[in-house]
Amino acid sequence: MQIKQIEKRYLIMAWKQNIIEDFKQLVSFDSISFHERKTADWLIERLQKMGFSVEEDDAGSHYGGDTGNLYAVLDGTLPGDPVIFCAHMDVVEPGSGKKSVLEKDGTIHSAGDTVLGADDISGILEILYGVQLVLDSGKPHKKIEILFTIGEELYVKGSDVFDYSKVTAKQAYVLDLSGAVGTAARRAPSIISVKAEIKGKAAHAGFEPERGIHAIAVAAEAVTRLSMGHVDEDTTFNIGTINGGTATNIVPDSCVVTGEIRSYDHSKALEYVKNTEKIFAEEADKAGATAEVTHQVHLVAYETPVESRTVKDFLKACEKTGLPGTLTETFGGSDNNSFAKHGIEGLVLSCGMYQAHSTNEYTKIKDLYDGAELIRTLIEL
Repeated sequence: MQIKQIEKRYLIMAWKQNIIEDFKQLVSFDSISFHERKTADWLIERLQKMGFSVEEDDAGSHYGGDTGNLYAVLDGTLPGDPVIFCAHMDVVEPGSGKKSVLEKDGTIHSAGDTVLGADDISGILEILYGVQLVLDSGKPHKKIEILFTIGEELYVKGSDVFDYSKVTAKQAYVLDLSGAVGTAARRAPSIISVKAEIKGKAAHAGFEPERGIHAIAVAAEAVTRLSMGHVDEDTTFNIGTINGGTATNIVPDSCVVTGEIRSYDHSKALEYVKNTEKIFAEEADKAGATAEVTHQVHLVAYETPVESRTVKDFLKACEKTGLPGTLTETFGGSDNNSFAKHGIEGLVLSCGMYQAHSTNEYTKIKDLYDGAELIRTLIEL
C-alpha cells in the first residue's frame, strides 16, 4: 500500500513538472498566425505518442500559410457521444523570440518585450495533460476528438475553413478565455467590419477650392451622424480609421473610413450595417460625391442555453474538481463561433491567461494544473 502511494505521489509530481517544462518549450516557438509550423510539428509528435490518429488539413494554403489545422482522434472503449476539445496554435505580435520567466509564486510571464503566448498554449497543454491523466489512470473512456487551429487571432481563419463533416462530437469545449480556470462563456457576438470609400473631386486648395468636392469633409459629416460606443444593450460600433488626401494644397478627392460592429444579435448588427450605408450615401449625395460601403461578416453570434448538456456537464465537472463553475459571456470571438455555426454546441473555457495580447501577459502554474484536471473530469463524465 505504501509503495502504491509513493508511486502515485511520484506520478503527480512528474506530470506537474512536465506541464511546466512543456509550457516553457512551446511558448519559445515563434508561432505567428499562418506560421505555426514548429508548434504543429511538436503537437503531431506528442499526439501520435499518446495514441491519437492525427490529420493536418490544407487550411494554410487558403491564406499563404505554412501550417494546417490539426484534427486528432483517439478511439475509446465506452459508448456515447464524444466531446471535442479545441485551442489555437497561433499567437499575436509581438510574438517572435518569446522567453518565459517563472517566478517563485508560480506566475509565468514573458521577458517583457513580447507576449507570453499563454493565449493559447495554456489551453493546448491543459487539453493534452487532461487527456494524459485519463490515459495514465487506465480508466475506460469515450472517443476523444481534438482540434488545434491556425489563424484564430485573425478572425478564426483556420476553423472557418475546417471540414466539420469529420467531427462526430455534438459538444465542444474551446479553451480560449482569460481568467482563472472554472469560468465558461456561453455567449459571443457577431463581428462585422465596414468600409466606406468616398469619391469627391480634386482641385487646387489655394486657387479654386470651390471647384473641388472634399471627400474627407463628406466622411466627417457622415461619421458625426453615427452613434458610437455602446449603441444599445447588445451592440457596439466603432470607427477606427480615416484615411484620405494626397497633399495639403489639394482638395482631397478620396477618403476611406473603416469601422467595426459587434452585437450579440446578428440581425441588429446587419441593421447597423444598413444604417451606415444609408448615412454615407446621404452625405455623399448632398455634396455631389459618391460613397460605396462594403462589409465583411467575420463571426456570427451564438448563445448556448443554460439548460444545455454542455453547460450542465461543465458545471458538474467544476463541482467535482472544486472549481467555481461560473457562467459568463464574452464580447470577443473564438473558434467556438465556428463550432456554433456548424451546429456543434459549445462553451469557451477560461484557461488561466491574463492580460492577453500585451507584453504584460502572464499565467499561473495553478491554472495549468486546474485546467488539466477539468479536462480529465469532462472526459470521465
